[in-house]
Amino acid sequence: MLRRFVLSLLVLSLPAFPAGELSNRRAPGFALPDHTVIKVHDLADYKGRVVLLEIMQTSCPNCQLLSQTLERVKGKYGDRVAVLSIVNPPDNTASVSRYILTQKITSPVLFDCGQVAASYLKVTPSKPSIHVPHLFLIDQYGNIRNDWEHSPEAKSIFEGDGLRAEIDRLLGTPAKAVKSTR
Repeated sequence: MLRRFVLSLLVLSLPAFPAGELSNRRAPGFALPDHTVIKVHDLADYKGRVVLLEIMQTSCPNCQLLSQTLERVKGKYGDRVAVLSIVNPPDNTASVSRYILTQKITSPVLFDCGQVAASYLKVTPSKPSIHVPHLFLIDQYGNIRNDWEHSPEAKSIFEGDGLRAEIDRLLGTPAKAVKSTR
């Protein structure tokens, strides 16, 4: 009986999707301004919560679809999950403001000059390019538990079902619907 219990705990602790090549490490810290350029968001401020960190570009159609998925996920989990999006040039305050308005984004969109994206995506001279969108799942302790680049294999993550399963696993219980305060 005890053996079966321990085995079931081990199975439940395994991710539903194999961890991406950029996972299983401490999430690089950052402090970046949001689209209002008034508030700075520090990753350390989100300790104790699951963080979905999206590296995106406002002109990317797949990024727009992922943003909508992340908004639905945020609505389901409430304060237990934080969603942060990071953009790099050529995005600017005007393009991000338009994006937030047209996509009805309620999560912070943060400005990076490339340094944070490079540290998350492990950009090197031999691997100089980045592909967006890229989503990182960071646990309550600040560790990257999984990451996904947009691809046919990651469809269930980018559409939400697989992502919710991953979040439920980190939170330890299935999420209950959270009433919107809007």
